[in-house]
Amino acid sequence: MKAIVLMTGLLLLTGCAGQPPEGLARLLGGGSCGKPAADQQLSLDMADQMIGEGRPHAGLAHLEQLPESLDQVRLRKAKVLRLLGRSEAEPLYRSLLGGCLAAEGEHGLGQIAAARGDDTQALRNLQRAARLAPTDEKVRNDLGLVQMKLGNDEQARFEFLTALELKDDNPLPAVNLVALSLLQDNWNQAEDLVKRLRLKPEQFAEAQARAQQLRAGGRGPLAARSTPTAAIN
Repeated sequence: MKAIVLMTGLLLLTGCAGQPPEGLARLLGGGSCGKPAADQQLSLDMADQMIGEGRPHAGLAHLEQLPESLDQVRLRKAKVLRLLGRSEAEPLYRSLLGGCLAAEGEHGLGQIAAARGDDTQALRNLQRAARLAPTDEKVRNDLGLVQMKLGNDEQARFEFLTALELKDDNPLPAVNLVALSLLQDNWNQAEDLVKRLRLKPEQFAEAQARAQQLRAGGRGPLAARSTPTAAIN
């Protein structure tokens, strides 16, 4: 009973800020979201379709006719605004913390932090997202990317392998695994991955570009070498 009273008091003390403190938000996060009304769901589906077709502004317009009290609306708006480079995305993601979409909120905040080069903050957000949604392969892949950028190669490999095993038709973790091998100048391992994961030439080129980019960021020069034969078959 005392614990309930204490938690209620904490919530009341933070009510003016619009959300519970970060530690409490993690404690309260999760649960299932309320189901939108039929007409609201139709607008959400329409927005998803337009965003998927590369029409983010139109998708945002459909979302703006829906109440922001719905977590699903705030999440979609946050995603679109982040893709458009708008600063309004961050407070929308923050508004999800402590609710039914807390993992998505942490994930989005991690992506924003990574985009502005704050990998330490991105790591914190993405680790919290992974704890809240451990089977979300997109979270695990993004967490692996940040670990790789920070030089935590073994942790990065673990996250990429987890993401790949969770959803083996997602090419991003596979590309990142190859990039990690190239970053370590382990070409034999990279060639083996290309064969086993059946990467296409353009995917291997993407892995090379990613490794080169990370090298340019301070991890030393990538040794010149031709494309593995398996990547062009």
